[in-house]
Amino acid sequence: MAVHLGIHADRLTGVRALRSGKGRREQRRFAFEGTTLLEEARRSGFPIDELYCTAAGYDASPLVRELDTSGIPVFIVDEGRAARLSDLRTPSGVLAIAPIRLDPIETLLARGNLALVLADVNDPANAGSLLRSADAFGCSGVVFGRLGVDPYHPKVVRGSMGAAFRLAIAVADPPEVTVAAARANLRLVGLAAGAPCLSAGQFERPLAIVVGNERHGLGRWETLCERVVAIPMVGPSESLSAAVAGSIALYEASRSLPCQESTPRAKSQDYRH
Repeated sequence: MAVHLGIHADRLTGVRALRSGKGRREQRRFAFEGTTLLEEARRSGFPIDELYCTAAGYDASPLVRELDTSGIPVFIVDEGRAARLSDLRTPSGVLAIAPIRLDPIETLLARGNLALVLADVNDPANAGSLLRSADAFGCSGVVFGRLGVDPYHPKVVRGSMGAAFRLAIAVADPPEVTVAAARANLRLVGLAAGAPCLSAGQFERPLAIVVGNERHGLGRWETLCERVVAIPMVGPSESLSAAVAGSIALYEASRSLPCQESTPRAKSQDYRH
């Protein structure tokens, strides 16, 4: 049953450390907030190590109480400590701790015939949106460049709206991706402003779409791409965001697949701050 935490400084210090990339790497865990993401994690079968809740958060969430009953450790903290654990302007009152799960790059790219590579994408909002699009358009997994954002950064996980729990995720450098893609017989097609415009047939599978960094484009990833293309634009804008360009490309790559009806879900709050 839920335990009320008083001055258990060591435990809370460890949880606060998960707000940093260093803390996540050292503990091999990450934190995420809110019952919306908690429900997505449960629906996806993603393991939860423990929960930290305010008394109000515990009382308001049947899911938290259900997980408490199932044996997941639940700790009740006061509002002040909850605020110090949170990275949100308005803490949700429910914070979950889960293990980081990273696949070997060879396993991820061999898993299916469509993958997404984030070529050192730095912006967590872009990365989270791209995870969400990869999930929507049938990717088998997403590769994060080692010089880009941490895939388990809180804003990435929030922006993915549950996709981070369902997709296979790997972290790699260009040489590793080159070798793994060749073994999996995946073509690598990059996106870059100023490249020849995308045309029909350029996203034939098996395929990995490589989305460049927000400021520097493909950079060190360009030489591994079999082809580099741009999303056609007719307006005066110079370029699209990494999230928009990548999402359009994923849609194009998925157009040969039969459309599936989405299962309606209850509208839920989106905690992206």
